Amino acid sequence: MLGPLRAVIKLVLITLWCLLLVPIQCIVLLFHKGPGSYFVPQFWHKGIAAIIGLKTVVNGAAMAREQTIFVGNHLSYLDIFALGSVIRASFIAKEEIAGWPVIGFLSTVQQTAFISRSGGQAKKVANSLAAMLKVGKGLILFPEGTSTDGRAILPFKSSLFSLVRDETSGKAIQIQPFTVSLLETDGKPVAGGPETPLNGGRDLYAWWGDMDFAPHFWKFLTTSGAKLQITFHPVIKPQPEQDRKILSKASWDIVNQGLIPPV
Repeated sequence: MLGPLRAVIKLVLITLWCLLLVPIQCIVLLFHKGPGSYFVPQFWHKGIAAIIGLKTVVNGAAMAREQTIFVGNHLSYLDIFALGSVIRASFIAKEEIAGWPVIGFLSTVQQTAFISRSGGQAKKVANSLAAMLKVGKGLILFPEGTSTDGRAILPFKSSLFSLVRDETSGKAIQIQPFTVSLLETDGKPVAGGPETPLNGGRDLYAWWGDMDFAPHFWKFLTTSGAKLQITFHPVIKPQPEQDRKILSKASWDIVNQGLIPPV
């Protein structure tokens, strides 16, 4: 009984928190859509993380002084709350999320960049993201192209790494790799692999494969939460001879080296 009651209380608090901050962010966006418009979403993410019991250990620091494209691994939609509380930038998400009830609206208010995975939309996607970069915004990219259980990092897709360099001026935007490592779920260290119950506790947090969103989120809310480690690595300053594939591989190497191996 404690688990469902805990989940209901969390949902009520999430609703109240959204009712308080979302209207403020809507007003902010009427007057300003530059880098300063991330302050309210960052505060919102901090609040949601606290409500759902998502604790984060941060190593290093997210670059804030210069425009940056952040790239790292991806375990769950829950990553958004942890990363959004320490990075002021726009997430890149698949366009289907824009149509999700409530989630789509909240994502839009947070200035998420929705992209199509259709091959015929590649140029449109690139132009849309490039427009965001031109007004000084940062982007948060998950180059694996999907989420995993966090035990290993998939090869990075290189297509969006072309965004780091302006085709007209040749000016490059720096890249900051980050690594997300899952440490605990429901107060217990994660361990083991697919042969252990709930994948060693990982699947209480990780949202991957064919998992349904609503049941997964409800299950997570019934727990005490999770603990992550986010490691921000030194920035990569793209050099003229480094194309998107080289930058993609260099970023993967750094993110992979930072992953805490499973017990």
